[in-house]
Amino acid sequence: MPETTPRDLLKAYFGYDQFLPLQEEIIANVLDGRETLVLMPTGGGKSLCYQLPALCLDGLTLVVSPLIALMKDQVDGLRANGIAADFINSSLSQSDASQVRARALSGETKILYLAPERLALPGFQHFLGKLTVGLIAVDEAHCISEWGHDFRPDYRNLKSLRTLLPGVPMIALTATATEKVRQDIVEQLGLRRSQTFLASFNRSNLSYAVRPKRRAFDALLDLLESHKGESAIVYRFSRKDTDSLAANLSAQGFPALPYHAGLDASVRRDTQERFIRDEVPIIVATIAFGMGIDKPDIRLLVHFDLPKSIEGYFQETGRAGRDSLPAECVLFFSYNDKMKQEFFINEVEDRQERETARQKLDQMIELCEIRTCRRRYLLDYFGERWDEDNCGGCDTCLTPGEEFDATEIAQKILSAVIRTGERFGAKHITDVLLGANTKRVRELGHDRLSVHGIVRDLDAEELRHTLGLLVDHGLLAKEAGDYPTLTVTVEGREFLKRRGQLTLTRPKLEVGVRARRETGRLDYDRALFEQLRALRKEIADERGVPPFVVFGDVSLQQMAYYFPQSHQGF
Repeated sequence: MPETTPRDLLKAYFGYDQFLPLQEEIIANVLDGRETLVLMPTGGGKSLCYQLPALCLDGLTLVVSPLIALMKDQVDGLRANGIAADFINSSLSQSDASQVRARALSGETKILYLAPERLALPGFQHFLGKLTVGLIAVDEAHCISEWGHDFRPDYRNLKSLRTLLPGVPMIALTATATEKVRQDIVEQLGLRRSQTFLASFNRSNLSYAVRPKRRAFDALLDLLESHKGESAIVYRFSRKDTDSLAANLSAQGFPALPYHAGLDASVRRDTQERFIRDEVPIIVATIAFGMGIDKPDIRLLVHFDLPKSIEGYFQETGRAGRDSLPAECVLFFSYNDKMKQEFFINEVEDRQERETARQKLDQMIELCEIRTCRRRYLLDYFGERWDEDNCGGCDTCLTPGEEFDATEIAQKILSAVIRTGERFGAKHITDVLLGANTKRVRELGHDRLSVHGIVRDLDAEELRHTLGLLVDHGLLAKEAGDYPTLTVTVEGREFLKRRGQLTLTRPKLEVGVRARRETGRLDYDRALFEQLRALRKEIADERGVPPFVVFGDVSLQQMAYYFPQSHQGF
């Protein structure tokens, strides 16, 4: 009989006809026994890069993952495809964990997911030493680096696997790692002569928008209304805010459940199951805890509060549209959220860790403030070049700018910077211009300046945005440092002296990118699609699996477009 190839297994177990770009090359590298580092955006197909080799290799594959929710999700999906998979983490009882160990020792299990903290336990190390292991996969590998956005000390224990399982090849995978973090991963994991595979970080089906955080709850309701019946995740900063927002959304007729580390494990499991099985459409989750949900049909992802890093933001937005259909990512931004993040950063005792966190927050603020392509900024951050003039998928590219007469407001801003001594940042200048009665303004005597309170037709967000436009236009300069100050440039002083006219262009900040959602979609029969979704749910419930395991939305849309009339046509 002919030898079974990886492509045969791909079709037999996963139902795919072909590999995604780079996957075939990565799988071949792993099957040759070479160490491998994979950088691929969320939804890019990382899991298959170790799941399929696991079916070809002798012994079992160990997968180290920090996300308990994702472990169960992955294992459920593998089992539904006929693959013997298990996990061991804190959610299992001692009895259940013993049964999992027994299956692994007997050779029944092909893929075993582990939480990293287990590796520090001597008894667990003894158990691992008795296994026949063909491959070690380290998911979320950026967690091992102190330079990463989500450093976890437990990941340092991964070095012990090299001693416990000498000669076993390792594949490390991450969706978010700068060049510095990549080098640290290779060094910390001891990836000897490893080959690095770098996929494009561009998720063309995702659209990005940043909105000012004004009347944000009403704006969120509008977004959810436009995605009625579709899956959505809303991220919040704190557990308290998560609970209250979920309750408020439900009260407005948008069924939502909270998901955070403060909830009982059984509640989290039930919430996850209901979301995956399309029984509740909206999850409100803490940014810090993360979801780890491998659900392909999330159509809307909202950051209601400011993320603390570009890496975290990019990883979280990557959970949307994993089925390659269009999805919308919206971030509500306010400078109050920035100050909230800075408060916690200042509480960090380690100086280097504090400086790294502050730098990452500054980069996140820059993404929110830029008036150029947000996709280009994101790709550039991860070292990928983007040469297009218009990405067609972010608010700054999709929304034409509008010109406005900025002569008077520019004069007021430049005058305020000069009269306060050119030694303050944007927040203080904004406070003075808006007439704030803060302790700092009074102590400095700036409440007695002629520029105090002279701006009455803009709020703080609009004023800060206009300050940024003047920096872009070269009339103001922003000094570098932890607390950047504003100074008036030579061009700015000349503008004040000659009292000339100034026209600036600003984006229409309230306009989102919803119009792009239909890009790339088939013009399918919507009523039939909804009927097929209902039938899919019935079949999924009968089989005890998530609906997307039966058919993805892409397949249902194709059915509702092509109307197959025979088995062959289907």
